[in-house]
Amino acid sequence: DKEPEDAWRDSLSTPRELPEETLRTLEARQAAAWIDRQLVSGLKPSDVMVLSRKRAGLLPLQQALQGLDIPAQIGEKTELIDCCEVLDIVALLDVLVSPQHDLSLARALRSPLFGWSDDALVELALAREAATGEVKPSWFEVLQKSELESELDDPVFAAAAATLSQYKGWVDSLPPHDALQAIYHEGDVLARFAAAAPSASRGAVLANLRALLSAALQLDGGRYATPYAFVRALKAGGLQAPAAVNPNAVRLLTIHGAKGLEAHTVLLLDTDTPERSLDSMSVLVDWPGQAAAPQKFIFLVSESRPPECARQALAAEQLARKREELNALYVAMTRARHTLTISSIESYKAAPHSWWQRLYALTDEAAVPVALPDVSHMGSSQDAGVFSLPDLPDLPAWARPASDATGPAPQDEDAVHARIGQAMHRWLEWDGLMGLASDSDMILARIARDFSLTPEQTSDAVAMARRIRGGDAAWAWDTAMVAWQGNEVELTHLGQTLRLDRLVQRKDAGHAGHWWVLDYKCASQPQHQSALVAQMQAYRAALQAIYPGETVKAAFLAGSGAVIELD
Repeated sequence: DKEPEDAWRDSLSTPRELPEETLRTLEARQAAAWIDRQLVSGLKPSDVMVLSRKRAGLLPLQQALQGLDIPAQIGEKTELIDCCEVLDIVALLDVLVSPQHDLSLARALRSPLFGWSDDALVELALAREAATGEVKPSWFEVLQKSELESELDDPVFAAAAATLSQYKGWVDSLPPHDALQAIYHEGDVLARFAAAAPSASRGAVLANLRALLSAALQLDGGRYATPYAFVRALKAGGLQAPAAVNPNAVRLLTIHGAKGLEAHTVLLLDTDTPERSLDSMSVLVDWPGQAAAPQKFIFLVSESRPPECARQALAAEQLARKREELNALYVAMTRARHTLTISSIESYKAAPHSWWQRLYALTDEAAVPVALPDVSHMGSSQDAGVFSLPDLPDLPAWARPASDATGPAPQDEDAVHARIGQAMHRWLEWDGLMGLASDSDMILARIARDFSLTPEQTSDAVAMARRIRGGDAAWAWDTAMVAWQGNEVELTHLGQTLRLDRLVQRKDAGHAGHWWVLDYKCASQPQHQSALVAQMQAYRAALQAIYPGETVKAAFLAGSGAVIELD
């Protein structure tokens, strides 16, 4: 008996199956079972090629083969956003940017990033329903609050809340690439997905995740991008997944993409397709190959009722379509060196001229059992086999900082002094913009690594930066006194590109509207160095050219904390 249309369906356990999708899935499972039998009989995965008219017919088969732990690869280009693991990361970014997106949070929690079960998601949903107030909180807010009527005291929920809060801090304060890099590192993302992926597709999963990280640098050069714009750009498509070539996998190709390739055994899917329906609201062009210009250009309302003047051209077009259909069949059949197997979905209407009807009388029927989801092979897709992820090698002995026992390695003092100054600039640039405190171990380690500094040298750089930040120029970071502020501001003046360490506009009484060009210096007396003074004068002149009617001042911020204003 057919279930009534208004019957309740548990969406977490009962999928909404469309008839077309069910038939295609059944064909994919049957084809996967047949391929599995060929491999048992002695063929290698690389000896098998599967062809389909459209790429959509290959995706269910790829999933069915992965369930049997048979390596399979779709040969044509795939968009990055179509990869499941990428969609999981995008869902995480989506909810971090827009915490009200409950569906995105559900996907992120269910993914290998957190590994939640369906029961945990149901408990979170019930906690949201139990929340009081006119407006129900989002799932993200539920995780962050502890004053709900139904407390989520499970450590799994507390851990997820803390992790999401940390990730949101990075996404809100860092460029997309840096935020993603921090999430990848802190969440051990690559290892989590590698452990969850079948061994046959593990390499492709890792390649796609690394490609997502690289894509964060491709959008606007990774400099002016925002997490929101990055998520939108990914959802818009256009970014291609890396072409991971696996020579030991079953090749899944469209017929057009298989031209020029051959395999020992070829399986041809969906061969009982009825003829395409007659077009409507189309354009018909009658342009013989030997003619210099088209003879007719017709806007055709319906091919079933063509005007008399278009009948001959339409008949020629329909004949060309039939010829192209036979050409495609020829291409598909000639890919097989030894065995050609055809499969079909029972057509919803008669298709007397389909490939199945043309070839069925010439073939031997193969009895293949339908592969069920609980076949024994599926256990091997979640095998406990050992795998390793590539990592950076240890530094060679000559590149490591010398220990205290042997004393520091000799270094050029001027070069070390320059790197300390650069580290000081970096700390001041990041201070106030980071989701973490600027003196956290993570930030200090990053600065030490970027500028090849010892812990003592890093401490010196940060100490100078803190003196500048809290010295006589502390007002330059006070929002009550500053109307506009910017770090590492680029200006172009007289054909030269200038970079200002800090540019602020004051708004306090007596100084309202005044622009200040501020330059950080390690030296205690930078005003006595003519080159530095000339550089500051160029900065001030460039800004004065932009704001000719306003007051522009310039000052050095010395490592001692003093402000040295230029006359």
